[in-house]
Amino acid sequence: MAATKPILAAGALICRRGKRGAEVLLVHRRRYDDWSFPKGKLDPGEHLLAAAIREVREETGLKVRLGTPLPTVRYTVSRNGAGSPKEVYYWFARPPNDHTVDDFVPNAEIDEVAWAPTDKARRQLTYPYDVDLLGSLDPIASKTSPLVIVRHTAAMKRSEFDGPNTRRPLRSQGQRQARRLVGCLSAYGIVDVISSDATRCVRTVKPYARSAGLEISKDPIWSEDGEDRRHLRLKVKGLLDSKTPTALCTHRPVLPMVFDALGVDPGGRLMPGEFVVVHRHKGRVIATERHSS
Repeated sequence: MAATKPILAAGALICRRGKRGAEVLLVHRRRYDDWSFPKGKLDPGEHLLAAAIREVREETGLKVRLGTPLPTVRYTVSRNGAGSPKEVYYWFARPPNDHTVDDFVPNAEIDEVAWAPTDKARRQLTYPYDVDLLGSLDPIASKTSPLVIVRHTAAMKRSEFDGPNTRRPLRSQGQRQARRLVGCLSAYGIVDVISSDATRCVRTVKPYARSAGLEISKDPIWSEDGEDRRHLRLKVKGLLDSKTPTALCTHRPVLPMVFDALGVDPGGRLMPGEFVVVHRHKGRVIATERHSS
């Protein structure tokens, strides 16, 4: 008998610096009379990253930026008279500078939100797995900034395109992946978009850049047809040292050089549209995660 497909959900552990140290944001669900972290099930076809941001905004009113990934929480829920596995993917999240929830309006699901110091939160949380998740907080995690390394989405094959290699456009699949990438990059608050000057790379990040009102910095050093790689390692080092949330779109042959300069093992070759999020702090890689678009 085939295993039951788990119910997927996403959420965030939102943390701020309070007067007495770290504080986390808790939500109270009217239906269950419980205290937990904001989370919810994915909509059909929704990406985990986009779901985490959406659920936080729906449940707390805050538009947060995702940080390092936290351990996945797994448990069983009652569904249609039977037990069903559930997997909840969490990220550390940073609230906006104006992180008040004083104007929160109770709704049918959440009737109260509250900031709580971590010691109080441990006592207030209803479920042991949430208490365990709280124990995963790392002070450095609150200070990281994201560098997203993207392999361009699905493009026309060279044999299908009668023109220069740098001008190959995206396939319809690649266009869909590029649109889906918008929610993913938005989840990390990307404000600097860098790309190879090849059309397929530029068009991969163009939907996000347009939605965020950003210009794309096009540089041939990231092109697979580029010949001068002497400065690539220095360029990567500059990205690693930067605090600016940045996305870089490049090609399969260039990616190994980028990851080598970062000192990151992506876990195998990236497929078109896949990306690796490098969480950095003071020139060090604190955590990485890999996603498809």
